[in-house]
Amino acid sequence: MRGRAAGLVAGLGVCVSLAACSGEPKPEPEAARTHTPVTIAFAGDVHFAGVLADRLSNPATAMGPLTSVLASADIGVLNLETAVTTRGAPQAKQFTFRSPPVVFDALKDAGVDVVTMANNHALDYGPSSVSDALAAAQTAGVPVVGLGSDDQQAFAPWVTTVRGERVAFLGATAVVDDSLVKTWSAGPGQPGVATAIDGQNQRLVDAVRAARATADTVVVELHYGKDLTTCPTAVQRQLVTDLVAAGADIVVGQHAHVLLGGGYLGSAYVHYGMGNFQFYASNGGTKTETGVLVLTAAGRTVSAPEWHPGRIVDGLPTPLTGAAATTATDRWEGLRGCSGLTAEPTPQAG
Repeated sequence: MRGRAAGLVAGLGVCVSLAACSGEPKPEPEAARTHTPVTIAFAGDVHFAGVLADRLSNPATAMGPLTSVLASADIGVLNLETAVTTRGAPQAKQFTFRSPPVVFDALKDAGVDVVTMANNHALDYGPSSVSDALAAAQTAGVPVVGLGSDDQQAFAPWVTTVRGERVAFLGATAVVDDSLVKTWSAGPGQPGVATAIDGQNQRLVDAVRAARATADTVVVELHYGKDLTTCPTAVQRQLVTDLVAAGADIVVGQHAHVLLGGGYLGSAYVHYGMGNFQFYASNGGTKTETGVLVLTAAGRTVSAPEWHPGRIVDGLPTPLTGAAATTATDRWEGLRGCSGLTAEPTPQAG
């Protein structure tokens, strides 16, 4: 995986900066294209707090075994739910997470290709959390979306080319502590996260529409929902509807610390909540239910969703097998019931 990721960066026309790609040729018209399938694997929230802190002493073995599913896909993505800095002071909020820069080496060694940091912990240690995280990510060669030195960078996609297919990833959060929204939201000259809060999602919609114009497949990572709630909220549903209308092909979310349902909204694939992945959740209970979602994208056609179920054990995502895996997969399938999503895609009109 590490060699594959390096090849993507060095040899396949990837935009390796943390800003938007520019100057690359537009893809051929859809009618002239035969798209090649690309596999994309998604996981949920990751931090290295509590019982996990010492694991970064050896980055090569820091991540749990279920991460191998991310490494096996063409592109692996997850949510990094922590400030990455050794400076600053904890913000005035209930929970604050911090990891040293080596966290990006751990993710890269585990086969993660891109992370979103658009969440409610990326600035847990103040504005220096942004510049330090971006510098560490660039040094390690791990692209970050949803975080930036200003709004232009925070809302910019990371675009990678795999076997001729241009796949764009964007990240945004609809969750930030009320008292911190103003100072955490990326803006002109202000570092922070890409936000889509309280219905203020036009900037994200515009970013998706712009990515749609040049990408074969557009993926949006969202941090949203209500803690420990397994059905999507009205805010989640509306935001997803707006993004799909703007051209998103895949929308995957996290934040609630439990799994939510996944399925199709028209021809787009939506997963409302990936839950925790590598997290200090205690053994047992819904907060330790986890998994990796693998999708196959051939341009705008998203197919073959595969759920690889797991359980968080001592903070580490661990695969389930046998009867336990069957039971967990059945439960995951059942979560679709309150999502408004379907098991099969509906072809786009026109």
